[in-house]
Amino acid sequence: HDVVWLRVSASEAVARAGDAGDRPLLATDPSGLLAARTPVYRSTAGIVVDTDGRNPDAVADEVCARLGHPVAVPVRSPGGCYDVVVGPGLRARAALLAPPPADAERCFVLTHPELEDLAGPVAASYRQAGLAVERLPVPEGERAKSPRVAVALLRALARAGAHRHDLVVTVGGGVITDLGGFVASVYMRGVAVMHVPTTLLGQLDAAIGGKTGLDVPEGKNLIGTYHQPGAVLCDVDALRGLPAPELRSGLAEAVKYGFVAEPGLLDGLMHEAGALVAAEPRACAALVARCVRIKAGVVAADERETGERAVLNYGHTFAHAIEAATGYRRFRHGEAVALGMVMAAHLSQRLGLAPTGLAEQHVAALRALGLPVRASLRADALAEAWQRDKKYRRGVRFVLLREPGRPVVGVRAPQEEVMAAVGEVIDG
Repeated sequence: HDVVWLRVSASEAVARAGDAGDRPLLATDPSGLLAARTPVYRSTAGIVVDTDGRNPDAVADEVCARLGHPVAVPVRSPGGCYDVVVGPGLRARAALLAPPPADAERCFVLTHPELEDLAGPVAASYRQAGLAVERLPVPEGERAKSPRVAVALLRALARAGAHRHDLVVTVGGGVITDLGGFVASVYMRGVAVMHVPTTLLGQLDAAIGGKTGLDVPEGKNLIGTYHQPGAVLCDVDALRGLPAPELRSGLAEAVKYGFVAEPGLLDGLMHEAGALVAAEPRACAALVARCVRIKAGVVAADERETGERAVLNYGHTFAHAIEAATGYRRFRHGEAVALGMVMAAHLSQRLGLAPTGLAEQHVAALRALGLPVRASLRADALAEAWQRDKKYRRGVRFVLLREPGRPVVGVRAPQEEVMAAVGEVIDG
């Protein structure tokens, strides 16, 4: 049988047990007791789940994912309530797990031709549910997130006779979910959209929360809306065959969750790095479910990024500037986020918010996952790009850290300190 070890520290176990009056062993030496029993737990358990600082729902999600069972994480926000379903083999059951609107007649699948093998089961599922299915091809790469491509898709929907009660389904990475979500949000002032993200970054971050976005040459995601999906299906089988750099790019967003919300996630990421980069389904499902639950909690509290949700932009002011300054071609999004987080950590230290050593923690975690921590960039080009950041308010504002798990939003910093933090990371 599968044995799961719910690992807990001695201090946390004692805190949970409360008054040890009726627990004689806890009144003696809890740490010694745990140390004596740990070898037995380790030798018996095939699955280890850390529980310190985590709520029971999150722990249960990870246990289910590691046993190979689908996990449904609810997202509850003013703009819509829906489930993010995580697990293997979900695409063939898309219409069952993400039912179309009651009056839907047609389903429009937005994807690019190279993803036909992944999109095919999704299209077939909705066809079997009685919908007429039509493909809408999308160019590959970040440059597809453009007003020109969005208008072409909107016109294609109009020519096809799409109605307000019909369904848009996106199959692809964060570019396609951002683009498809935007198109669905503005066509006839809003039609239903379901997301089937096929990259790690898309599954644990981009497809969750209802943000949509288009890029223009002046900056990333400067055009966008909030439009919550009807459901998100994170089929971890879709991650097989992705290049290792693409999987590592997704892991950068998981590192972000660790630093802004759940520091215990960082050790798990480094421990599971090999399995994650190999797209091992159970490891990926556990990570995706854990990150989705973190993001779902933030989105529920602040759907439109007026406060708490801004913490999810940690490192992104720098990252978006890096992407814009390099024409969206040189770095994957997660690679830019990795560099941006190191810059943000250096800035946190320089402003006295965080103690020395925070940047080194970032470098250690990111290097362990094969992500960049230095790059050759022009500092002046970055400075020009972040002036157009969405968080600009009487000056550029940054999300920084006091320590892992304690983010600070809306921080303004002297230009010389920002440039010095950038200088710690760039060559040239």
